[in-house]
Amino acid sequence: MLTLSAYFGLFLAALGAATLLPLQSEAVLAGLLLSDAYPVWALLAVASVGNVLGALINWLLGRYLEHFRHKRWFPLSERQLNRAQGWYGHYGYWSLLLSWAPFIGDPLTLAAGIMREPLWRFLLIVSLAKTGRYLVLAALTLGWS
Repeated sequence: MLTLSAYFGLFLAALGAATLLPLQSEAVLAGLLLSDAYPVWALLAVASVGNVLGALINWLLGRYLEHFRHKRWFPLSERQLNRAQGWYGHYGYWSLLLSWAPFIGDPLTLAAGIMREPLWRFLLIVSLAKTGRYLVLAALTLGWS
């Protein structure tokens, strides 16, 4: 049962970290990698799927909730949203390669929804970016050369 809860905890941390919530999944993944109790491929798969699904939540929020952007409860300030839309408008869908990055990645995925990025391209680029980030983290954590 401990194994299942570890995977579930990693999944939730990765999912939450990819939304607009202030969570970090890297520490959870690094700790599980260092425990040497779980297959690396399984941890990378769970973290990647959770993180991509979290980004998909942002895309859906952007796609369907953008008309609420002037409400007090909207998750981004007008300045943050305008900056993300500016980046996205200037660099296009390739800016989603930065979806893994702290502070700018989550607003970019929200902006992709607002800008009506096709879902297939969004998922492809975000999956590459987020899985690549976790691969680099695993390599650094485990000392792969």
